[in-house]
Amino acid sequence: MKLYNYFRSSAAFRVRIALNLKGLQYEYVSKSLLKNEQRAADYLALNPQGLIPAIEVDGGVLTQSLAIIEYLNDLHPQPPLLPADPLARAQVRSMALAIACDIHPLNNLRVLNYVRQDLGQNDDGVNTWYLHWVAEGFRGLEQQVAKHSSSRRYCFGDSLTLADVCLAPQMYNARRFKCDLTPFPTLVAISTHLETLPAFDAARPEVQPDAR
Repeated sequence: MKLYNYFRSSAAFRVRIALNLKGLQYEYVSKSLLKNEQRAADYLALNPQGLIPAIEVDGGVLTQSLAIIEYLNDLHPQPPLLPADPLARAQVRSMALAIACDIHPLNNLRVLNYVRQDLGQNDDGVNTWYLHWVAEGFRGLEQQVAKHSSSRRYCFGDSLTLADVCLAPQMYNARRFKCDLTPFPTLVAISTHLETLPAFDAARPEVQPDAR
């Protein structure tokens, strides 16, 4: 299995966590977003979207982090990343999608570069954009997670799910960009616990091979 990866990609971070949780070995293939290596012809032939991550597995290529993670969960069901109950599964997916579809796309590198280069914003303008959209997304997520978390160790109930796999990278980035997390105590408590787990710790950006 090959994982096309970049150490600071939040979406790739999610997939690394899932692979670690499942105990799966993979080949790490770095595609630097700063050098636009994800737009090179050879990579576009594999993934026409030109985004990170993608995996090569069983003779095919999968893109989009949540699709990859659900595929891995279907293929290797232990430990499960989605609850058995249909309503609970939908609740967990709702949290994961709030992060992956509503928060993350508005503050990933290509969007921030567009705000900076095409819209002419300086660093202060870019940071204002980033902080606004993270706070907007976290505001609703904090309430949703507080309602469903049993012990403020995981987003849903008292077991690890897809929502936690998505939350940890987003919280990592929020801290990196110095977001004020004071209004989100439940998210902070959960992410603090998740960071102690070996599968999450080993997926951190700074310990990846292309971070050096």
